[in-house]
Parts: sequence; C-alpha cells; structure tokens
Amino acid sequence: MAYSIVFMGSPDFAVPSLKALTEQFEVVGVVTQPDRRAGRGRTLQAPPVKEFALQLGLPVIQPIRLGRDPEALARLQAWQPDVIVVVAFGQILRANVLDLPPFGCINVHASLLPRWRGAAPINAAILHGDEQSGVSIIKLDEGVDTGPVLSQCAIPITPDEDAAALSDRLAHLGAELLAETLPQYLSGTISPQPQDETLATYAPMLRKQDGELDFNRPAEELVRQVRAFSPWPGTYTHWKDQPLKVHRTHAHPGSGQPPGQHTEQDGLPAIATSEGLLVLDELQPAGKKAMAGEIFLRGARDWSS
Repeated sequence: MAYSIVFMGSPDFAVPSLKALTEQFEVVGVVTQPDRRAGRGRTLQAPPVKEFALQLGLPVIQPIRLGRDPEALARLQAWQPDVIVVVAFGQILRANVLDLPPFGCINVHASLLPRWRGAAPINAAILHGDEQSGVSIIKLDEGVDTGPVLSQCAIPITPDEDAAALSDRLAHLGAELLAETLPQYLSGTISPQPQDETLATYAPMLRKQDGELDFNRPAEELVRQVRAFSPWPGTYTHWKDQPLKVHRTHAHPGSGQPPGQHTEQDGLPAIATSEGLLVLDELQPAGKKAMAGEIFLRGARDWSS
C-alpha cells in the first residue's frame, strides 16, 4: 500500500529526514517556519527545509502558527496525509493537527528519550557530560516529547565534539532510523512503547545570556559549555569592558589562583577557575575575527598583568 506523508521541519537537521522520506514515500506537502531576517543585512532567509523542498518541486506552506491558521489547516486537510512526520519543526502541534492523519504524527527527536526532552537536547547532552546521545522516533502527543517510543539508536559523544558536529551526525542517524522505522510502524509490525516518566529530564531553549562563562565553576564544566554552545548561543567572557568570544578551549589541572584571574599556560591565554585553568585555544575579541590563542597574546601584552 502506498502511503502519503506530510513533512514538517525547518533547520538543516531536518533535511536528511525529508530526503530519506522522498526516496521511499509520496511526500504530498511540506510545512516549515516562515522566512526570517538574518545576517548583517537583515535579509529574508528561507529555512533549509523550504529550500530543499522547492528543489524537489514539493508544495510548501509557512504558517506562523499552524494550529491557529485556518488557511494552513485547510491546506493540510486537503493533502490528506496518512501520517505526518515532524523533525525540528519549531512549533508545538495542537490536537487539531495531531489527530488529523490516521497514523498520527511521528517525530524524530535528537536524544535518547525520556532523557533531554525539550528544545535543546543536543546541547544538554554535551553540557552535562553525557557519554552518549542518539535519536528517538516517537508518536507525538500533546506533551513536550512525552509520546510513546517506536525506536531508538545511540551513539557515543566524542571528547572534542561540539554541538554542531554532533547535530550533523544525529541528523543523518535520525534519517536512517526513520527510514527503517516508519515502514514497520505503518505495517503494524512495531507499536509505540510508553516512556519511563521517572527517568525524564528537560532541556530548555537556550538564550544568548546562557553563554557567559562563570569561572566559579570547574574548568572541565566550562570546556563542555564551550562545546555545547557552539555555534549558538556561543560562549563569552569580558576583557577591557568588551565581550570576548570563546570558541575553543581545554582544561589544565591546578592553578592556585582566584577564579577569574587571567594567566598564561603553554603560550596560550588562560583563566583560573574554581578547579583548574580554562585555556583559550581560539577566541575572538570585540570587532575582530576569530584567532588562535597564541596570536591573541602577541597583541594582548597586558592579558595577565
């Protein structure tokens, strides 16, 4: 039996899943976020999913709030999908959407649920020092990532991996798992299994201010924060009353200096923390391009004065 699918997604993370679906199923429509202004010129930029969908000649709609947009809902109903697949769409679906297709709405989530429900699961896994991450295929309900699980696949988080690199790996892993799982779900050979609520953790949406480094924390934690928040919201401290962006770091044991004290370690700028030194491998002073730590020190003679 041929099944029709509507795909909902927006960022780069969702593109591999859309590609995988088009290779197996009839994708009758795509729902994505509206174009947003971005960059220095504040020009309108389309979500990556929209760009890819248009390349394939798929119809696209971009409602501001899908559940409250009569025109978008009418279009969705006209497509008559058997199932809706949701991957990083960016909107919480209401019952009028969840209940529309006969097989419901299936979601690719970038964590091993019930660990790290919410908007920033990839960042949370790195930030909290998890040894592994993964993807979960779930059937959506009205909660936030609380629906029953169809399948999961885990991968290790490598020691130097940042959120961008892990996101790319999980995007492709999610697409592969979706391609395996969806036919089994539609044929009835697998059924959703409830999550264990006692194991649930939550990863809230990140804010720009979350990127400020607190040197009263151990250096190892700050190293994870830098990795977890790359590329967004990024991490920063202050120097000469200006923000100093921090792109790459490593921890060095011991310092004996008060947290926040500037120093040097092996020819690189470093900052004392509550436990060890945070060594700045790559950083970006205000108004300048990113540079290696040793290059920064050549022009910052008073760094540790």
